[in-house]
Amino acid sequence: MKILVTGANGQLGRELRNVLEARMPGSAVYVDRDELDITDRAATEAFLRGSDFTHIINCAAYTAVDKAEEEYNACAAVNIDGVTNLARVADELGIRIIHVSTDYVFDGHAYRPYTESDKVNPTSQYGATKRKGETSLLGLAPDSVIVRTSWLYSPYGHNFVKTILDKASTSKRLNVVYDQIGSPTNARDLAEAIYTILTARQWKPGIINFSNEGVCSWYDFATAIVRLAGIKGCEIMPIPTADYPTPAKRPYYSVLDKNRFRVTYSYKIPHWEESLARCISRIQSGEK
Repeated sequence: MKILVTGANGQLGRELRNVLEARMPGSAVYVDRDELDITDRAATEAFLRGSDFTHIINCAAYTAVDKAEEEYNACAAVNIDGVTNLARVADELGIRIIHVSTDYVFDGHAYRPYTESDKVNPTSQYGATKRKGETSLLGLAPDSVIVRTSWLYSPYGHNFVKTILDKASTSKRLNVVYDQIGSPTNARDLAEAIYTILTARQWKPGIINFSNEGVCSWYDFATAIVRLAGIKGCEIMPIPTADYPTPAKRPYYSVLDKNRFRVTYSYKIPHWEESLARCISRIQSGEK
């Protein structure tokens, strides 16, 4: 098995490197945009044809949700064109793809956990491009696996957990929305889940959901971050989404149903608060 990990310098890419190098040392090649720009069709084709990869784990994505409302072309280049470029060549060469997608493909109006077969209806440019990437991939390379996830965080890069830790350490009060509901996902747990898919006895193409177990609002999440980090003197205040307008509309309820993953891989998924505690411990100890 020889694996290509794209978007290797992002949160998930770095956690995948940790997992793969611990379990399958030397089996993967890690690239970011500087090494491989997947939006460049010719370069992507040449890179893949000149290799003997058996699998691609595509972590490359444009994830600046609000900026995407103004930068649609840049967002689409990565989330649609980049995926399409990988899919065209991978299918021809027999390379299997694991692609990471998002809860933002849903509008959040269901108010029950979304299954893989539920109708999608993205409400943002980011969500729309991720959905178009999904359909392009499944159309061109139907043997692919798409993993939808939500509210990703890690000790790396910019994310909600690190933002709250930073701001709560210097502020007496933070306002956080209470009426958007979802499931946080520790990127290390997602990397472990992808490893499970990659090494399973039977390859199961199609869409599958993965996030940590449990449900919370952004307010609940922020409160837990401050409590688990032992930060004192900062009050987290719940506010409605209407009081915190953003360029991109977020789904109000985007909890993913993980039953297919649990059953397919006989997998016990950690609760979000347990995983959050582990991540905060890593951040505070400086462990990467």
